[in-house]
Amino acid sequence: MGAIYLVRHGQASFGAADYDVLSDLGRTQARAAGVELLRRGLVVTQARCGTLSRQRATAELALAEVAPEVAAENDTRWNEYDHVDIAAHHGGGAAQDSADPRAYQGALEKALTAWVEAGADSPCAETWPAFLTRVRGAFDDVVTSLGKGEQAVVFTSGGVIATLCGDLLGDPVTGLLTLNRVTVNAGVTKVVTGRSGTTLLSFNEHGHFDGEAAHLLTYR
Repeated sequence: MGAIYLVRHGQASFGAADYDVLSDLGRTQARAAGVELLRRGLVVTQARCGTLSRQRATAELALAEVAPEVAAENDTRWNEYDHVDIAAHHGGGAAQDSADPRAYQGALEKALTAWVEAGADSPCAETWPAFLTRVRGAFDDVVTSLGKGEQAVVFTSGGVIATLCGDLLGDPVTGLLTLNRVTVNAGVTKVVTGRSGTTLLSFNEHGHFDGEAAHLLTYR
């Protein structure tokens, strides 16, 4: 069987002027994810990532550890939903506040629910059906490109990973709205694919942030 490893980006700069930049901790997390993939003995035959800065930086730092000869192919379809646009149209314009991240998370989850419920009628630049279609397309392309026993790694975001995992389990909406809130920075999700189809094998693994590395564990 082939395997696809979906890696969430490291911690971004929540509450800063430019969210889409890895924090110092996020850079450490990205390297740790690469070390973990190396420990597992991955032979990376292809790598992909979104075009967001936090995704590309995570790919660069992690691949330097596990497969320095491999460069990630950039693909906008792996980008996260636009949380600013969604919050503006469905969340009363809620803004990131580094002093109260839980309040923002609660507001964003309500906005995401409204975004999904609005469907194609959402005023956002990208609707939920459009988002689902593009991430499915990105994922299907990786699945079909894998040869027997090959391993791919994709560096993307929590909403994308949660949606795809939900989709594999039969309910992408629940994936987005439930799994998304528990994705950890630089966590690893594994999907296997073969003659019997494509199967979610593990979600949001973060054993590389246990024990002495527990201080590296973050969700936002």
